[in-house]
Amino acid sequence: MKKTTTITAAERNYVIEKEKFVPVSQYFGEDTFNTKVMKEKLPKNIFKKLMDAINEDTPLDADTANVVAHAMKEWALEKGATHFAHWFQPMTGITAEKHDAFVDPIAPGEVIERFSGKQLVQGEPDASSFPSGGIRATFEARGYTAWDMSSPAFIKRNGISTTLCIPTAFISYTGQALDKKTPLLRSIRALSKSAVAMLKLLGVKNAKKVMSNLGPEQEYFLIDMDYFYKRQDLVLGGRTVVGAPPPKGQELEDQYFGSIKERISSFMHDVEEELFKLGIPAKTRHNEVAPSQYEIAPVYEEANLAIDHNQLVMETLRGVAKKHRLAALLHEKPFAKINGSGKHVNWSMADNNDNNLLNPGTTPQDNIQFLVFLIATVRAVYKHADILRASVASYGNDHRLGANEAPPAIISVFLGDQLTQVLDNIEKGTVLKATNAEIIDLGISSLYQVSKDNTDRNRTSPFAFTGNKFEFRAVGSAQSIATQVIALNTIVAESIDEMAEKIKAKAKDAKNINQAVFDVLKSEIKYVRPILFNGDNYTKEWEAEAKRRGLPNEKTTPTALRALVTDKALDLFEKYEVLSKVELKSRQLIHVERYIKDLEIEVKCLNNICITQIIPAAVAYQKQLAEAINAAKSALGSGAVVSSQAELLKKIMNLINSIYATNKDVLAKVETAEAVHDEQKKAEMLASKVKPKMDELREYVDELEGLIDDETWPLPKFWEMLFIC
Repeated sequence: MKKTTTITAAERNYVIEKEKFVPVSQYFGEDTFNTKVMKEKLPKNIFKKLMDAINEDTPLDADTANVVAHAMKEWALEKGATHFAHWFQPMTGITAEKHDAFVDPIAPGEVIERFSGKQLVQGEPDASSFPSGGIRATFEARGYTAWDMSSPAFIKRNGISTTLCIPTAFISYTGQALDKKTPLLRSIRALSKSAVAMLKLLGVKNAKKVMSNLGPEQEYFLIDMDYFYKRQDLVLGGRTVVGAPPPKGQELEDQYFGSIKERISSFMHDVEEELFKLGIPAKTRHNEVAPSQYEIAPVYEEANLAIDHNQLVMETLRGVAKKHRLAALLHEKPFAKINGSGKHVNWSMADNNDNNLLNPGTTPQDNIQFLVFLIATVRAVYKHADILRASVASYGNDHRLGANEAPPAIISVFLGDQLTQVLDNIEKGTVLKATNAEIIDLGISSLYQVSKDNTDRNRTSPFAFTGNKFEFRAVGSAQSIATQVIALNTIVAESIDEMAEKIKAKAKDAKNINQAVFDVLKSEIKYVRPILFNGDNYTKEWEAEAKRRGLPNEKTTPTALRALVTDKALDLFEKYEVLSKVELKSRQLIHVERYIKDLEIEVKCLNNICITQIIPAAVAYQKQLAEAINAAKSALGSGAVVSSQAELLKKIMNLINSIYATNKDVLAKVETAEAVHDEQKKAEMLASKVKPKMDELREYVDELEGLIDDETWPLPKFWEMLFIC
């Protein structure tokens, strides 16, 4: 429900001045230049031309663009906008925008609001300071933004400022992709082409387009803003580099789906109101497993739109949190030994008739189609598990993957016992009765009868089938989901094409196309068998078993990212015209450099905290203890029993020495790594040499935290940040 009056904030308590609400349905999407608005604002012929261009992925002529731009400007002015911005997604992982005023001078002291088709279609932000991975030199500044017609423009409000934001792609002066949207749109096109060809091969005549659809579940933490600003590690890096776990964490399992606190519920309400105005279909909100951890999940949308919307969700969470004197933490592991945050990306494919290609249907032909696209996806994951692992690689996500709270670094696929049995019997050529009352006959005597929606959920699996979609659980909460979807779309397109070629070859000798499909499925199921695992992915036994199966297990980002520059990866993305070899190599380098920068920021924060806060506080407490011991001896005589105080004093002194020495060792190892000119080798050195020492240093600091009184300890503690909200 939307409040029709403003809310005034008195510190943490929000007071509704007048309780009058309207249903969400009456204001949903009011700040987006969506299809409904375009239909109202544009002439019929212009609206049709624009929709044809969007649906058929064709360019828009200049005259039509001018009419659209004028209507968009008039609509934005009605909303109070004074500026427009091409909103794009550079390789920083967040969004970027350059604001230009609508006003143009027409005479001395006189202006007019103007917005042309040329300004709508193309912009020119400075590209020199965005990551390019060597595509261009720093002094080469020119870059272009190009309007993405398939994602609606929207109004962005920030205080009293109102801006029209236009989703765009971002390319270099030489035409190479500098962003995430450009390769995403290319991958969507590649998947559609391959999937439509497969559908036609299977006898489907009315399929013209196939889209990948997404439902990203966003996890995040909320802490009081006062605590946030007292910790430079949270402010600068998003994660606590020191801090002992609280006496109570998530052991009682009382947070998950628990009652939502009033302050948090008010925050969630305001977040959803902002999202609804932007046409973002936020559906679910709840407490997550860890204290002060929450989740927001939307309804499924087409991939390009879902990715744009997820970026806006993250931005909205941060912005609204500040109004409630809260800090929204999107880092994958803000608190050590407390569950981290992921972003489970639910992925599926649907044709232009709204048929989910991963949904078991009600006819034999539907289920042949289902099995083909199911196995094609599993096959893609098996063949390119290393690429999928690289797609979720980041410094932040390394803290989470494999930490008995998230999927491990080993990519595997969960299908559930029933569906696995289906594949077993297809491979063997045997027929068994389904155990579920809801039977779907595949129409081939040697095929098992599939039971609809008969899969459980596996929280430990990185890539799990959940009835009519795959849930990619290894994605980090702070990551742009474009990277993973680009990889998924591309590898699945390849697998669909390779299976189509095999079906065509078999069809020459088979009685019918269904028999050819069945023969190919049998061989493909045998091929993908090593990637299928329905058990507990957290166990050491699975790690050993995965090794026997030949599955990759890259535990750190630098080694995982090597997969992006193999001949296999370079050839794949170039073949499907998603990323040229130069573009893919640049991305690998950008991710490596980002890993280095993230780690070095944490090293500097850790050093500052240890030298300027932890050690001084410990020395002060050491002095208090020493003075107390001397005072006791002075008052009671040299024979006074002060052994416990002396033992505590010695522990504190030893920990101070260990902290100082280990911190010095960390800095020395960073300096050694800095001398290495090869970025890949530098990142690997930091991961293998520096990171373990940082963890060791943290252990000393956290032990010291348990010995020093709260009044002296300089940092907010976990129990305060996680339970006082």
